[in-house]
Amino acid sequence: MHLIKTLFLLLLLASGASRAQGIAPYEARLGRARPVVAVVGVNSGTELSDFLAPYAILARAGSMDVLALGTSAGPIQMRPALRVAPHATLAAFDAQYPDGADYIVVPAVAAPDDPVLLPWLAVQAAKGATIVSICDGALVVARAGIFKQHRATGHWATHRQRVADYPDTAWLANRRYVADGKVVSSAGISAAIPTALALVEAVAGRARADEVAAEIGASGWSDQHNSARFGRTPGMLLTALGNKLLHGQARIAIALHDGMDELEMALQADAFSRTLRSKAYGVADSMAPVMTRHGLQIYPDLDRSAAAGTVPVAGGNLKQIISQIRTMYGAGTAHLVAAQLEYDELAEANF
Repeated sequence: MHLIKTLFLLLLLASGASRAQGIAPYEARLGRARPVVAVVGVNSGTELSDFLAPYAILARAGSMDVLALGTSAGPIQMRPALRVAPHATLAAFDAQYPDGADYIVVPAVAAPDDPVLLPWLAVQAAKGATIVSICDGALVVARAGIFKQHRATGHWATHRQRVADYPDTAWLANRRYVADGKVVSSAGISAAIPTALALVEAVAGRARADEVAAEIGASGWSDQHNSARFGRTPGMLLTALGNKLLHGQARIAIALHDGMDELEMALQADAFSRTLRSKAYGVADSMAPVMTRHGLQIYPDLDRSAAAGTVPVAGGNLKQIISQIRTMYGAGTAHLVAAQLEYDELAEANF
């Protein structure tokens, strides 16, 4: 039996290495005019860009009903910064949509064995939802048993762990995202962007995906990727150590206001909070929650009166944000942040 399973996984790996497979076009079901998409987070800790990047891109497309869900009531503590109020809990979603979602987006979370999230995902998959993991959301989906006998990927830093812990999944490298039937998975954090655009194409068509990509400053959503470029190098470790021990931590002001773009905000806060020389804080006119462009409430960390000494930064796409970090803190720190986000600084793509 072990030999048969090994041969099967080798065949999966071979087929995944030989050809790329996009996300299957959406097929309407359950009498719905539009697909229902749930982006789920664990309230105690969820990766910021993993959660907000897909949410922002899918909601911007305007062709899906996109809901942000938490495992329990109250705001979701995002990592490494900010707090977000979900639209509903998993239980409330189940009451409203007893037949389940069409797509579930699963970001990396602080507790990949969360006792509420794991069984809920298994039930959603059994009801026919396509499960989409982002970055180390792959650890959650794998633990729920949904990746068994499938091809998948995740953040470069956890590849060995995934291969060891979940040997009945064919873990692919050098892919920004992998689609295998009803399961889709992405590489590290920045891969949320091309993965979400690929999902827009599957639901709304190539033309609409092109429009959304242009709006957010992305040049495309190819699954091609060189994960071998990333690794924990001595230079990276020295930069991290130096930034932690030899520099103070600047307070970066992320300006919060009604109607703001979730993607740009998330990338700013995420990237600057990973330099080990700065931490992002959401700053607004008051401590009241602000409403984003696509209907999420974000809780400020500081109001203007308490924001003295914070450093404002410009927005932009990820390439522009990494460039700001390089200007402020040097090439070593920019590379450190890019590696954490699994963003290829040498690639020409602008996401």
